[in-house]
Amino acid sequence: MGPVLAGVLQLLALMAALALAYKPLGTYMAKVYTSDKHLRVEKWIYKGIGADPDTEMRWPAYLRGVLAFSLAGVLFLYVLQRLQGVLPGSLGFASIDPDQAFNTAASFVSNTNWQSYSGEQAMGHVVQTAGLAVQNFVSAAVGMAVAVTLVRGFAGSRTGELGNFWSDLVRGVVRLLVPIAVVGALVLVACGVIQNFSGIHEVGQFMGGTQEWNGGAVASQEAIKELGTNGGGYFNANSSHPFENPTPFTNLFEIFLILLIPFSITRTFGLMVGSVRQGYAILATMATIWVGFVALMMWTEFAHHGPAFQAAGGAYEGKEVRFGVGASSIFAVSTTLTSTGAVDSFHSSFTGLGGGITLLGMMLGEIAPGGVGSGLYGMLIMAIIAVFIAGLMVGRTPEYLGKKIGSREIKLAACYILITPALVLVFTACAMALPTPANSMTNSGAHGFSEILYAYTSGANNNGSAFAGLNADTQWFNTTIGLAMLLGRFVPMVFVLALAGSLAEQKPVPVTAGTLRTDKPLYTGLLVGTIIIITGLTYFPALALGPLAEGLA
Repeated sequence: MGPVLAGVLQLLALMAALALAYKPLGTYMAKVYTSDKHLRVEKWIYKGIGADPDTEMRWPAYLRGVLAFSLAGVLFLYVLQRLQGVLPGSLGFASIDPDQAFNTAASFVSNTNWQSYSGEQAMGHVVQTAGLAVQNFVSAAVGMAVAVTLVRGFAGSRTGELGNFWSDLVRGVVRLLVPIAVVGALVLVACGVIQNFSGIHEVGQFMGGTQEWNGGAVASQEAIKELGTNGGGYFNANSSHPFENPTPFTNLFEIFLILLIPFSITRTFGLMVGSVRQGYAILATMATIWVGFVALMMWTEFAHHGPAFQAAGGAYEGKEVRFGVGASSIFAVSTTLTSTGAVDSFHSSFTGLGGGITLLGMMLGEIAPGGVGSGLYGMLIMAIIAVFIAGLMVGRTPEYLGKKIGSREIKLAACYILITPALVLVFTACAMALPTPANSMTNSGAHGFSEILYAYTSGANNNGSAFAGLNADTQWFNTTIGLAMLLGRFVPMVFVLALAGSLAEQKPVPVTAGTLRTDKPLYTGLLVGTIIIITGLTYFPALALGPLAEGLA
């Protein structure tokens, strides 16, 4: 079997698995977030944190809950890292420096999981399990809670009440993430991923010295790392490390976990707004972009330019031979079109155009299918922009799901789509203008610029993957990327929740002959075009200076 055919067959198998899980999981998530019953363990949690899960919140109260909980997470994780040197199970590692501790705390709380450290050389068992793994669960649950709130805004009528943050948070963890992650971890352990609390072992000679490996609760963290679209690896090599991803099957299974909730939540959306066809329209938009990007990535990485590529059967540099070009291409697209950031290959070693595809995937806003929760609310923001454009073309007040899109709604949507590009481009410009940050670049020219652009794109879009050629463990990058991650995560949430409140206060308008049908292929095509055009107009100059210049050279 040729490598191209193998890649295509893996893609088809992945799509079939996602299709089988779509309806049952999407339906289950809708029941989770609409149920008025509380499990016993949930009642214990509410009692422990002093929350009343039945109290309805308006958007300012919901936002205060999101920000207060996330701030507490940042402070706890920062202190835990600073105290690592005196904690048991630290494997002898010292406490983390202040700038790196801030960067890591901001990273995992914001669901980014950017890592400027080598996990097996810096973090002990306590920080990995009690700190980082816990944030993998709760940061994903926060994203889903905000997404469900926006859906309630569309479904609500003449009310500003949007649910209860603490209830949504706890249900997302207890009823959804923990059960699936447990099953995922068992599958990974059965396939060879390690799960232990062993110390550091010398495993033999390596280039004249001893080689050391340490164990860890890897399978449990790997499962939620992918399922929650987090991405932070137990080891520096991330999902190319055999302890995290030992076989081609585990590689495909991890991609499945990455895409499972972001695709399935579109059915949850359809059920909650009372029209599964609306969910299918959003799903079709996400799937069209994802499949298109995978096809483009495979084409760029299988293209045989020069005798070395031709002899190898594709661009194998930076790719794990266990997975090959096809599986690596699927993983790279899936991880950058979601907010995952896990990697089974190194994007800096992709062809110039291939590296540009990973960048563009993040620049779209990671909405195809996007992160857990964040992908859905990002796509719904773009849906609002699309109906606004359609309304301008026909001279009619735009409507979406029975709600009028007026000046307040479109201003909030515009602020949402502008904040992340502003963070990316401003921080990149500052890093390129100052003399010190440029010293962290491994390469010069267009590829070196791509390293800087990729870092801030990954941080501000809460992806977390790296171009693998930039030394980001400096005070400048730890601080600025940390700020980009926090601002890129929580400022957009302000606009999403404010938009949800504005929509919930409206009375639904009846469908008429002039209403744009947003559940038809015509609208799906309009939405795809809107996403590509807005991203292109925003980022094309930066892409032209980096990956396009390198790819066309």
